[in-house]
This record gives sequence, structure tokens and C-alpha cells, in this order.
Amino acid sequence: MKYKDWLNEWLENYVKSTSKRKTYIRYEGILRNHIIPHLGEFEIDDISVILLQKFVTQLLQGGNVRTGRGLSANSVNSIITVLQVSLETANNVGLSKNYVADKIKRPKIAETRITCFTCAEQKKIEQAVLSDNREKTFGILLSLYTGLRVGELLALEWSDIDLLKGEISVNKTCYDGIGPGGKYCRITDKPKTDSSVRTIPFPRQLKPYLRAMYRKNKRGNVIRGENGVPSVRSYQKTFSSLLSSLKIPHKGFHALRHTFATRALECGMDVKTLSEILGHKNSAVTLNRYVHSMMEHKREMMNKLGKRL
Repeated sequence: MKYKDWLNEWLENYVKSTSKRKTYIRYEGILRNHIIPHLGEFEIDDISVILLQKFVTQLLQGGNVRTGRGLSANSVNSIITVLQVSLETANNVGLSKNYVADKIKRPKIAETRITCFTCAEQKKIEQAVLSDNREKTFGILLSLYTGLRVGELLALEWSDIDLLKGEISVNKTCYDGIGPGGKYCRITDKPKTDSSVRTIPFPRQLKPYLRAMYRKNKRGNVIRGENGVPSVRSYQKTFSSLLSSLKIPHKGFHALRHTFATRALECGMDVKTLSEILGHKNSAVTLNRYVHSMMEHKREMMNKLGKRL
């Protein structure tokens, strides 16, 4: 059986029925753009470790279908994951004699340092959002003080907010993808992971702003623009434009989440509580991700203590 024939069957019968729609769309793109064009014509049993490793090297050197440049280690590792899962399933159902994809040597991923805004930058962002006085930009402040991901923020509805208790129920997310008919659209889905489903408190200082917004629009999405609910991409552009107008060096929207986590640790919040608020799988994930923030804060406290000597 040719690999491309199995991949199409695997995608429809093993991925589509058991995975989130976002995963299905991502896998379909990887198959269409990378795996099928290069490996699709091979018989499954003719796919060797050497062939797969050469494919990995090719991806690193010139795998970008738009620019012809090499793909990042993260992107290549995502493709390797699809290779491994599809070939392992083929072996499990008896379509191949041996499973060899587990012997692929993955490219090393450079450790990325968490980036967040300084206190001065955070203050400028807060002042700009409050003076702007638009529901759309208020979401920036809401993420800054709750750690919500951009997809969680834009999927948030008024039914998810308890203004009396001061709590937000995170039970869905959204992303930009290809919908029915092949059109680009905004897709609402389940949260990233099971641990992403959570109830989190928000600072009481945000209540007056949320109440005012609620009086204007008591149904549907919390964050709305002039043309309805913004897409993830357009909202990220809005944030980027705000940073540019404030002359703050560009950082992605996710930096708001990192800033929230960093400030929370600086204020003395314990790691377990922060982990639950962020929706991490466990405290170890939070600790590993933000250990540098904790160390910098400890160093600052020790320096202040040292001045007393």
C-alpha cells in the first residue's frame, strides 16, 4: 500500500474522529504540504530510517514551501510527530512489517527565554487601554490580569463571567482556520487541554469596567470590535499596533500571559495556585517555565536585604 493512500485513510478514520478540529486541520496541512509530496509515492514497507532522516534534513535545509528556506526545529518536530503516529498506527493494524520511525533523530530545540513586559511598559499599556475606552482593547487588560490565552479571551462570553463572585469560567477557545467550504474563518473549540478548563478569579479593580461593558452588551462575546468578534490574527495585529504607538519593543500577545505569571510570582503567589490559574497540567510545568522569574525576584530581594548590612 502506498504511504499517501494510508495517510488519507489514517487522517479521516483515526485523526478526524478522535482529535480536536484544530489538530485535524494542522495534520492535514502537514500531510498536504510536506509528507505526501516527498514520501507519498513510497510503499509503506519501503520507508526506511535512512529515508526518513534524509527527509528531516531536507526540511531543515529548505522545507518552507513558500520561501524555500529551512523550517524551524519546532516545525520539523511537528512533522516528525505526524510521521511517527501515522506509521505506528499502520504497523499496529498490520499494514507494515516493522515500525522504524521511532529511530528518527529529532533536531534539538533551542531553549527560548520567556519574555514579559517590564513594570514601566505594563503601566504604559494599562494607561493606553483605559484611555482608549473600547471593548476591543479592554481584552488586553483582561489578559494582563488573568493570564488568559488570546483564544480563550476571544471565545469568552458573558455567560462565562460571574460579576458577583468575580470569577471567569474558561471552557472554550477559538482560533483562525479553514471552515466548511474551504473558507477562512474563526473556529470555536474545546480548550487546549483538559487542565485548561478552569474557573479563575479576576481582580476586583476590573469589576467596574466589566459591569459597564455588560450593560452595553449582555449577550454573546465579551470582547467585540466594530465589526463583531475579531479574529485571533486581527486581534494580535491590534495589540502589535498598540505597542508600536507606545514605542514599546514588539512582543507577541502571549507576553501578556507571561507578564501576569511573572508579576504573580513577584507578589508572592505560590506556584500551585498560579499553575491552576494558568491551566497548566501540573505545578512542574509552571515551575520550569517561570523559574527564571522566580530567581530574578529572589536575587532582587537578596540585594535589597544586602543594602541593610
